[in-house]
Amino acid sequence: MKKIHNFILYFFIIAFSFILAKLSYTQSLESVINSKNRTPSYVERDKYRNPLNTLSFFKLKNNMKVIELQPSGGNSPGGWYTEILAPYLKNNGLLIAAHFNPKESEWRAKMRKGYEKRIENNEDFNKIQMAVLSMPPIKLSPDNSVDMVLTFRNLHNWLKAGYLKEVFEVSYNALKPGGIFGVVEHRAPDNYTIDEMNKSGYVSEKIAIQYAESVGFILEEKTEINANPLDTKNHKYGVWTLPPTLKLADAAAKKKYMKIGESDRMTLRFVKPKS
Repeated sequence: MKKIHNFILYFFIIAFSFILAKLSYTQSLESVINSKNRTPSYVERDKYRNPLNTLSFFKLKNNMKVIELQPSGGNSPGGWYTEILAPYLKNNGLLIAAHFNPKESEWRAKMRKGYEKRIENNEDFNKIQMAVLSMPPIKLSPDNSVDMVLTFRNLHNWLKAGYLKEVFEVSYNALKPGGIFGVVEHRAPDNYTIDEMNKSGYVSEKIAIQYAESVGFILEEKTEINANPLDTKNHKYGVWTLPPTLKLADAAAKKKYMKIGESDRMTLRFVKPKS
């Protein structure tokens, strides 16, 4: 009897130790954001992108299965949010990077290859699962299989390509009932036409909400976390006039636009109904 008692006690000590070790190894969202492993030039943009408040608003938890849609952007490998999401989710959750389809164009292939090269041989990124977001979109993941889908400043690209609603639809299908669709996007005035949005890189909240609701999402909440009232949105080169692109070459103009900062952005949290 004593041997059985000792065995049970030993089993619980081992199990408890394992749980404690796992908990201690799990990083908080704040500690990941403050990590020295992040790219210094990316950290400088925290004041515009507000990652802690943004991801907290989206209700991100470290045990979630999360899809990040097209994490590259511009002419860099991208992965600004990947640097935060991947280490935060790696022990208890999963990050799926739904990147470009390399078969669609040489540029898209180059962007995907750059991203893949960036995440290889990096212990923070070694559990990322790669997927594809094609144009037109096809299935991202098995239906009802992920807890969250996130997109950061991508809506204007999909709108211009003519597939914004379809991206929302495949995101909806991938999410479990009750799953969250988090959106950050350069915000256009609601009276902008589609043509004005395509030229400027800004998308109206009205259009974003309309398209999301048309595929079944419910707008749960929106916030002004990423708002910038200094952004007049009437720039010569649209959103690309502002940092980080700063399309204007003139030094005085750059100084002017650096004072404005990055674009005014909507931050929307949609939910897939539970029934």
